[in-house]
Amino acid sequence: MIIIAGLGNPGAKYEKNRHNIGFMAADAIARRWSFGAERAKFQSVVSEGEVPTAKGAVRVLLMKPQTYMNESGRAVGEAARFYKIPPSDVIVFHDEIDLAPGRFRMKLGGGAAGQNGVRSLISQLGPDFRRARLGVGHPGEKHLVHGHVLSDFHKADQPWVEALLNACADALPFALAGDDERYQAEVLRLAPAPKFSPRQAARGEL
Repeated sequence: MIIIAGLGNPGAKYEKNRHNIGFMAADAIARRWSFGAERAKFQSVVSEGEVPTAKGAVRVLLMKPQTYMNESGRAVGEAARFYKIPPSDVIVFHDEIDLAPGRFRMKLGGGAAGQNGVRSLISQLGPDFRRARLGVGHPGEKHLVHGHVLSDFHKADQPWVEALLNACADALPFALAGDDERYQAEVLRLAPAPKFSPRQAARGEL
């Protein structure tokens, strides 16, 4: 079994925030691969399914922790311990301000880089889980970061957001087969990141 956790904050107030793109990715995966009905478990909303890969079908527990972002590790850690899942079989989708909007990077291990959900996961699992980093851009100044990630995507962002989420779902068999490099390449092929002009950057459209 592989655990896939999308990070975000629960409730309608946060639903369309940049910080919730991890939840959005989880929803896209559930739709694409026809996962079962959602239910409450492990302090999360979870669903289960099987995804065909080149190495055979892989069973997936898909999680959206309901603990709020900063305590995401409590939920994912509980599930990992219950199923005896090693960190290398945990894939976490989360927003990444250090990547331009629409960029995507897979990473194994490392620090939290200021992402509090990732920091919480490290405290529960150690650093060696797999991170699917979804670029939402940086507002330009450190003091603007909090408001940036807790604000909704602009209407103009919707085409690249939808393309990125669909690509993450469509290419998922590569990640589940353990080929993160191929997964990253395929996501970027299916959803090339948009190009932003300096003027757009100055308007905060990153």
